[in-house]
Amino acid sequence: MTKRIFRSIILVSSVSLFVGLSLVIGILYGYIGNQTYERLKNEALYISVSLESDGIDYLYSIPVDNERITLIDKDGTVIFDNWLDVENIENHIQRKEIKQAIETGEGYAIRYSDTIFKKNVYYAVLLDNGYILRLSSTNHTVIVLVAGIFHPLFVIITLTILLSAFFASHVSKKIVELINSLDLEKPIYNSIYDEIAPLITKINRQRKTIKNQIENAQKKQNELSLITENMKEGLLVIGRDGEILLYNPVIISIFKILESPINQNIFAINRNKNLHEVIEKALQGNHCEAVMQSNECSYNIIANPVYNDSSVEGAVIIFMDVTEKMMMEQVRKEFTANVSHELKTPLTSISGFAEIIQNGIAKEEDCRRFGGMIFNESQRLIRLVNDIIKISQLDEGLIPYEREQVELKKLCLNIAERLHNISSSMQVSVHVKGDNVYLTVVKPILEEVIYNLCDNAIKYNNKGGEVNIIVNKSDNLISIQVEDTGIGIPEIDQYRVFERFYRVDKSHSKEIGGTGLGLSIVKHGAAFLGAEISMKSEINKGTSVKLLWNI
Repeated sequence: MTKRIFRSIILVSSVSLFVGLSLVIGILYGYIGNQTYERLKNEALYISVSLESDGIDYLYSIPVDNERITLIDKDGTVIFDNWLDVENIENHIQRKEIKQAIETGEGYAIRYSDTIFKKNVYYAVLLDNGYILRLSSTNHTVIVLVAGIFHPLFVIITLTILLSAFFASHVSKKIVELINSLDLEKPIYNSIYDEIAPLITKINRQRKTIKNQIENAQKKQNELSLITENMKEGLLVIGRDGEILLYNPVIISIFKILESPINQNIFAINRNKNLHEVIEKALQGNHCEAVMQSNECSYNIIANPVYNDSSVEGAVIIFMDVTEKMMMEQVRKEFTANVSHELKTPLTSISGFAEIIQNGIAKEEDCRRFGGMIFNESQRLIRLVNDIIKISQLDEGLIPYEREQVELKKLCLNIAERLHNISSSMQVSVHVKGDNVYLTVVKPILEEVIYNLCDNAIKYNNKGGEVNIIVNKSDNLISIQVEDTGIGIPEIDQYRVFERFYRVDKSHSKEIGGTGLGLSIVKHGAAFLGAEISMKSEINKGTSVKLLWNI
């Protein structure tokens, strides 16, 4: 900008200089011409007076000077000329100044010489005796006049341009410096030229408008970020070519990517077939859904097209984690299948024995044995149904009991006493250790949880083994730990033993009459009681299960 202002000032100064000089020379040249005319007129008047009194002889007494004196008869014949021989001078009747003098009494004319760049100024006056007196003077033309003063004129022009350049540079820097020092954060507080005050006002208004727009955009961006970042679902917005325009943090965990996927193609990030089909349909303008498997998780994909007028510009894709739902669905299927199987086996036995007795096929001495088998299978069915009811109640939270304060060690001693017959038959000793700790819980549920843990610890123990029930309180923590020296649980099965009907050793479970629901009741009961449950187990060394309350 400084250079532009500098060039503009120099250009204006130069043009003004040349225009000014031209006007001065023109005015001066015109002034000189007027002075010449007046001088010739005065001299002609003076000579005409002397000529009338002294006659033509007076003309010969005038010294030859710059002015040319010519006396002409009324027919145009030259009678006298102080510069040239009259015999060689042509008739002047056609000369402009002569015609004017004859017609009006005086005449004036200027004739230029293109070869010597001079002009001749003529003044003619009609005398009383009919003669015409003409005086002429030779002046330089403008070109010659300018050429004559070229050197001083060149010096003046050069100095003027240099001075203009100096002041132009100084002024342009000052102008730009003041503009550059403007505080655009507070435009109205600047002391600036009046000429750009309207611009400053517009800048101030525009700044306020932009500031409001930025604040609104930032607010909307923050609101969108707050929503998307706190969504449990994955959010993905893609363009018409599949490039990612917007995403939330859940997408990073779904696709296991290490950097921002913005402007990357979704098809290059993940090649899942179901995902590709959903995106392609959405980009064609269709709403669609599908289930995608990724990193051992299941996601329900919902895709909708994004329209601009009537054309599809992209798609919005939602990823909903349905892993737990799918697992629960699978658990329900397995539960139904297991319940059917567990119910079918004893019912088949009962039906078979009953049919034998009904048809009289069984001998009288075998009827008592068959009745015992029917009773045992019935009891197994009752235990299975009761366990299913307990799990259902825990799932639904329909427990018909109130919370009460329970002395934990005493409760554990009672459970050990109830299991005495079983432990004695298995040759397993049960010990209760720890402090007298009180806890407010639903007693029947806690009793059922500890009973099942101890029952499993006895049944899956070795002959001559031990079961230790340890009650402990430390700071704000209360724990009940059931340890055994039994067969242990393989590491691969430890995370599944709390599933319904899951058995590590199905043949051994069948021998001891387990339903496969004991540890599932422990898991749901612990959750209902607000306890954390943990397990440690090693093959042939034993298992330890701990219930922990943070009070």
